[in-house]
Amino acid sequence: QVQLVESGGGLVQAGGSLRLSCAASGRTFSSYAMGWFRQAPGKEREFVATISWNSGSTYYADSVKGRFTISRDNAKNTVYLQLNSLKPEDTAVYYCAAILAGRWYSGRRDVGSYDYWGQGTQVTVSS
Repeated sequence: QVQLVESGGGLVQAGGSLRLSCAASGRTFSSYAMGWFRQAPGKEREFVATISWNSGSTYYADSVKGRFTISRDNAKNTVYLQLNSLKPEDTAVYYCAAILAGRWYSGRRDVGSYDYWGQGTQVTVSS
């Protein structure tokens, strides 16, 4: 069992930055690859970024590539998402999620493939 708690969301002006954190419980954090997803009002939850268990590989949605950076610290059981050059269309609830490392290669962008989810943190970007 893995419990995930996100933090770091808030209100920011367009062009600004935020750093989201996701703290995981349990001793098996390094057994999981991690992902960030987001959901805007009236829209489906969508993939944002993902990172392998050992930080060796990362993938991003085209809409955030070059602006967002995912990273993790296995010693701290934490995954991060650095959000730069924010746009109003980035406004959403951001969720972190965990997927067993062995299933990451086939399901890393799929909402339905992830095993555990946090409660989400709101990011609002004003124009």
